[in-house]
Amino acid sequence: MARQAKAERQPARYWDPYLAGAILGLVLFATFAVTGHGLGASGGMARLIAAAEGQLAPDHVQRNPELATAVGGAGHPLDHWLVWMLVGVFIGGLVSGLLAGRFRLTTFHGPQITPRSRWALALIGGTLVGFGARMARGCTSGQALSGGAVLSVGSFVFMLSVFAGGYLLAYLFRRVWN
Repeated sequence: MARQAKAERQPARYWDPYLAGAILGLVLFATFAVTGHGLGASGGMARLIAAAEGQLAPDHVQRNPELATAVGGAGHPLDHWLVWMLVGVFIGGLVSGLLAGRFRLTTFHGPQITPRSRWALALIGGTLVGFGARMARGCTSGQALSGGAVLSVGSFVFMLSVFAGGYLLAYLFRRVWN
């Protein structure tokens, strides 16, 4: 019996970036119109972390004004719309990747670095970005999209700093990827 090789599905083409940007702008406009606030992931993540920390160390959360605000207020911290926006982003990305044939578990890394080192660097970088987002009072989506949409000077300074830092670190770490 001859075996037929299973043909791999070709991934769908990426969306046109201008169309995707226009749709993102419409989503941002709708968010402002419906909620009175812009988009931003760090606020939802802060509420999730505060809720988890509230389960582990409730006294510490009550003594910390920022954590107490995230946990307290109107109802349960998981009732906030930003938390559910994060859930929607995760589910939407997963469904999109599955439908486009682009979902696979892999670790991209250069020849000079192991997958384990790549994950360690990603964890360190993600932690630093999360800390910086809290200090800046917003992540790149909140600062760049929402802040830029309302012409916030601080948001433009933030984004210039993000790009400058990104180019500097890319220059310093380029040997890891080559």
